[in-house]
Amino acid sequence: MTRSTSADEPESIQGRLLLDPRHGDVEDDAASPGQRSLLAIAGSLLVEISLPKLLFAWTTLLLLPAVLLGLTPLLASAWLSILSEQILVLTEIGAALMLIAIVALGWIGWRPLLRIVETSFWSLNALAVQPSYAFCREALRHLTERIWGNRLTPALRMRVRRACSLGAGILLSAAAGLIAILVWPATQWTAGLIDLALVHHLVTTTLANAIVLVSCYLAVASLAWGFADASMDQPADLAAFDIPRSDARIWRVAHLSDLHVVGERYGFRIESGRGGPRGNERLASVLARLAAIHATDPLDHVLISGDMTDAGRSSEWAEFLEALSEHPDLAALTIVLPGNHDVNIVDRANPARLDLPFSSGKRLRQLRTLSAISAIQGDRVHSVDKSGKVASTLDERLTPHRELIVAFAEQGGLRRGAGLRQLFEDQFPMILPPEQQDGLGIAILDSNAETHFSFTNALGLVSIEQVRRLEAAMGYFPKARWIVALHHHLAEYPMPTTKFSERVGTALINGSWFVRRLQTFADRAVVMHGHRHIDWIGACGALKIVSAPSPVMNAADDAPSYFYIHRLVSGLDGTLSLAEPEKVEIAGS
Repeated sequence: MTRSTSADEPESIQGRLLLDPRHGDVEDDAASPGQRSLLAIAGSLLVEISLPKLLFAWTTLLLLPAVLLGLTPLLASAWLSILSEQILVLTEIGAALMLIAIVALGWIGWRPLLRIVETSFWSLNALAVQPSYAFCREALRHLTERIWGNRLTPALRMRVRRACSLGAGILLSAAAGLIAILVWPATQWTAGLIDLALVHHLVTTTLANAIVLVSCYLAVASLAWGFADASMDQPADLAAFDIPRSDARIWRVAHLSDLHVVGERYGFRIESGRGGPRGNERLASVLARLAAIHATDPLDHVLISGDMTDAGRSSEWAEFLEALSEHPDLAALTIVLPGNHDVNIVDRANPARLDLPFSSGKRLRQLRTLSAISAIQGDRVHSVDKSGKVASTLDERLTPHRELIVAFAEQGGLRRGAGLRQLFEDQFPMILPPEQQDGLGIAILDSNAETHFSFTNALGLVSIEQVRRLEAAMGYFPKARWIVALHHHLAEYPMPTTKFSERVGTALINGSWFVRRLQTFADRAVVMHGHRHIDWIGACGALKIVSAPSPVMNAADDAPSYFYIHRLVSGLDGTLSLAEPEKVEIAGS
């Protein structure tokens, strides 16, 4: 009897396979909007979701902030009522001491109470109010554009966008006002100690108070947002690239995004499923091509604007970092930032999975991302303190926390996680300072909304505090030019879309506001982002915006993909221009 050779054996086994595991199956398309409809994914989500965890998460993220917000006027009025009663009976030493104690309680407690109110209000704003307006605005735009179809010229599309913004503001304001009127009879704005003791009545009352407060805010804010969006500069394709002057300084920046590295040799990516490239060979080709270009014509920066990994898993980060370490010259120029797939994917195989707000999963994904960012650029990027001054490097900021980070990664634990709660958020914006006062700096933002649900992982939000520090840091270098780098796109761009899911729940919730804040720096800044996997270069007014195509997500295994090397040009009077980029194609396998 003869044995088959090792060369023959795999071929004979593979030839007999009924289902070739290398080609995947329908399970690999479970969360892929490219292979399944959003309705089908939502249907499977309803079957798989953990209802107790969902109710608990809603209670923590929505119900509890609403109760705290509605309780505040009752607590304040109860304190004032007790204080006034003590003043009226101020006839003896005991009453005087009681008065002092009540005043001290108010003095000590008003600051924490104010912080609770502020946190609860902005939590509800981020989770419910702003998304409601964004959803209504994009639904109107999508419906209108579907009705008009090919008759929409660029100029007409811009007018439609303005009208839909205004219409969304008016409709939402009217709906919010109606809700406030209907709920008003259940509200109560003053209370005594007896009222505070009636817990069942108190919950209903505080929720009614919160609904009225948020509805009144929404009624006013949606009108303001609608008018602001209608009057602002709408996104438009870039009219023309700039021609560099002979004496201009030109920075060459390779812009990559959405690499979605997987941790398995035959792995498939969440979004593309079996319709996208398999494995990580395309990334290796991209880096090899970049290294060859850099050796011939040196690059200044390599910017990867998020979603380096497919689900923020350790194995995926290991694959990405090993691939980058094969090209140390490129690694020394590389800047990365967090994408939603790096920090917000709870389970890559199941969009119905969610993390509870205090669970370790989200914190662990943030720390993996922060560790990778530190390894790549930690000695080059700087944090920004509360005054806006560019301070210590990222490595220096993380040094005091290294032991706790390692202990949390190895052992988990609620107490360790709580000790690291603000560490990730506090590092943004990161600043890569310009080499000269009038050079090119990079401001690195975290644009991921606080979400604990795989199905809502794509939501984007730039916090007010982060923008304030960004503005202060850019003001710290008044002559510098800037790349403002983030993951999410600022607005839906003027291009046809066939699916409503492509335009809602993915752009920055507060993108219009962010665009208006950036207009101050529009003459000396370019925004670069990823997330949409599409190639678009345009502007909102004077603010130039560059969207990076994904070199791995938009093509099948045997189809070519591409990315760009952008040329940023120093203009007169400290301005930053955008010259025609170099398109780099990557062959399929």
